[in-house]
Amino acid sequence: MRKLEIGGGQVLGAPSSVSSLRLQIPPTIQGYTDAQVDDYGLPGITRRADYPWRPGVSLRVTARFSHGEGDLLGTAGFGFWNAPFGDPTMRGMARPSACWFFYGSAPNDLPLAADGPGRGWFAATLDAARPSAIPLIPLAPFVLLANRVGRVCRRLWPWVQQRLGISFAPIAVDMREWHEYQLEWRQNGCEFMVDGCTLLQTPHSPRGPLGFVCWIDNQYMVATGDGRFRWGTLVTQEWQWLEVRELSVVPNP
Repeated sequence: MRKLEIGGGQVLGAPSSVSSLRLQIPPTIQGYTDAQVDDYGLPGITRRADYPWRPGVSLRVTARFSHGEGDLLGTAGFGFWNAPFGDPTMRGMARPSACWFFYGSAPNDLPLAADGPGRGWFAATLDAARPSAIPLIPLAPFVLLANRVGRVCRRLWPWVQQRLGISFAPIAVDMREWHEYQLEWRQNGCEFMVDGCTLLQTPHSPRGPLGFVCWIDNQYMVATGDGRFRWGTLVTQEWQWLEVRELSVVPNP
C-alpha cells in the first residue's frame, strides 16, 4: 500500500503490515493535513480504470479513534472510493463512487437522505458514476431548485437516491473503543457489519473499479440537495488519530 502524509500528517507503522498502524494529524491552524494509506496511488496506476477493486471483495478493519463522534474534527474512515476530486497521483475530477465507513464532523453536510444527518459516523454507498445517474446531469438545476421546497424535497430525494445508488446507516458505537468493521461488497449489493452484527444491507453496489483508502484529515465538504456546495479545512487544537489493529482486503467471489 501507499503511505500518504500531507501537511504534517503521519503514518506510523508499515502499511504492508497492519497489525499496528496509526494515522495521526497534528494541531493545525490553517491548511490541509492528511494521514492516509491506500492502494490506488501505487506505481503503474495512472487512470481510475486501473483501480484494483470491483464487486466481490471483503473488507475487515479493527479500529478506534482518538475522539468520539462530534469531537473528532474533519473526516476519517476506511473503505473503497474513486478519489473523485483528484489526488497527488490522479489529477482531474470524476463523478463520485464509494462504499465505505465514513466520518464527517460539522460543518460537513453530504447528500444522503432527505431527513438524514449529513454528518457523523456512518456506513454508506454512493455511485454517481452509474448509467442511471446520467439523466440527472441536465436536470440538476431543476432538482436543486425543487429541493429548496421541503415537501418537494421529501418526495424527490428518494428518487435521486435510487438513481445515485445512495444508502446509509448511522453507526451507534463509541468511536474511541476498539470495534470490528466489515464490508461485503457484492454484485447484488453491500452489507456493512459492526462487531459481527449487520448494520446496513442494501441492493446498491458501486460498479467500480475503486481503490481502498484509510485516512484521517481536517477537511470538510458541504454538498446538499438544496444547492449548497463548499469545502475547506478546520482548525484543530490537538493531535487526532485513527489506530488500526487489523486490516484485510481480500477477493470474495
